Amino acid sequence: MLYTPNLHAVKRKVCAHNALRTSLFRYHSTSTTSDPFRVLFFGRDEFSCGVLRRLLDAKDVWQDIHVVTQPDTKTGRRGSKLSISPLKVLAEEAHLTVQTIPRERSEFKHFKPPAPFEDVQDRLKDPPPEHLLITASFGRILSNSLLNYFLPSRRLNVHPSLLPAYRGAAPIQHALLDGQRETGVCVIEMTECKKGIDSGAIWGCRKMEIPAGAMFPTLRDELALMGGDLLVSTLRDMLAGKDTRTPQAEDPTAPRAPLITMQDSMVDFRTMTAEQIVRRHRAVSHQKPLTTLLKTQRTLQLHDPCTLSDLPAGMKDQLPAEGTALFYPPLKVLVVRCAGDTYLGVPMVRQQDRHLLEAKSWWNGVKPEMRLTDGPTGPVQFIPFDTPAS
Repeated sequence: MLYTPNLHAVKRKVCAHNALRTSLFRYHSTSTTSDPFRVLFFGRDEFSCGVLRRLLDAKDVWQDIHVVTQPDTKTGRRGSKLSISPLKVLAEEAHLTVQTIPRERSEFKHFKPPAPFEDVQDRLKDPPPEHLLITASFGRILSNSLLNYFLPSRRLNVHPSLLPAYRGAAPIQHALLDGQRETGVCVIEMTECKKGIDSGAIWGCRKMEIPAGAMFPTLRDELALMGGDLLVSTLRDMLAGKDTRTPQAEDPTAPRAPLITMQDSMVDFRTMTAEQIVRRHRAVSHQKPLTTLLKTQRTLQLHDPCTLSDLPAGMKDQLPAEGTALFYPPLKVLVVRCAGDTYLGVPMVRQQDRHLLEAKSWWNGVKPEMRLTDGPTGPVQFIPFDTPAS
C-alpha cells in the first residue's frame, strides 16, 4: 500500500517552519543595525550636557538627535527670574530639535515622542533598530508606553555610580556624603519601573577615584565626560555587533541614593563630626547651603567649612559642648565643637535675612541672647532643629 502524505499536515509543518524562520529573522533584525542611530535624548542639567557634548562629537554613531527636557520655570521672588534647562541651551546652540515635557507629572505619563519616533503606532510591528532612547539625569520616570516606542535593547541610561550601589536620583551626592574613595559610571538598559529603578542590565562600566576634597560640581562634570565617552563606545560596539550586556547583580546591602532634601543640609553638631559636616558641604552645598540654628531661632548658613586639628587647649576648654562656637583670630574662622570631640572652622556665614559675611564681621554683631549664657562674652550656641521653640 502506497503512503499518501496528509497534505494538510504537511502544509501546517511548512507554515510553522516559515514562521520560525521569520521569527528568528525578526529577532536578529531588531537587535542589530548598521545604520547610525536616530537618538531621542532626555536630560536636563550639567551632567546631561557633558554626556550630550561627547555624543555630539561622535558623528559616526548618529544621524540625528532630538532633545527632550524640562520646561522653563520661574524662580526668585515673585517669579522674577526664568530658569532654563542647561540642556535646552546647549541643544539650541547645537541647532538640535528641542521639545519640553508637560509641567505636571500626571500629564507627562501621556507624553508621546516627537517624529520620527512617534511613527511606530502598530504595536505588532517592531520599532526600527536605529531608533535609540537615551536618558542622562532627566529627573522623571518614563512611562511604559513611552519605553515601548523603542526596542528593549535601545533604551539606555547613563548613570553616575558603580551599580548596584547608589541606585536613585542623587548618586554623586551620596557617594560624597558617605566618604567613598571610588565611583564611576554605567550605561544600563532602562526597564519598566516595576522592575526597580536603575536595575537594568549593564552595557558598560568605568571606574574612577574620587579626588581628595572633591566638590560635587567638579566630580559631576568629570563623570559626565566619562559617561559620554562610555556611551559612545557602547554605541560603536552596537553598530559593530560586538555589544554585550551583563545582568545587574542584586545586592540588598548596596547603598541607595534618594533625592536630596532640605534635611540633608541641616547640621546637627550633636551627632555629626567635623569630617562628616565637611563631606556634607562638598556633596550638597551647591544646591542647599549647610544650615544650623541659633538660640534666637534664626538660621545661619555655614560656607566653606573645614576640619581643624591643631587648636590650643585653652580654646577647646572654652567650648564645653557640641554646637558651641567662638571666633578664632589667627585663622579668621568661627570654631565649632562637633561630635566626637572634633572641631569645624567656618570662614564665612550668612544669617537669615542678612548678607554673606566673613566670620569676624558676623562675630562682631553677635547678640547676648545668641550665646551659651546670656551676656557680652562667651561662646555662641547652635541648637538642633528639633529643639522646641521657647
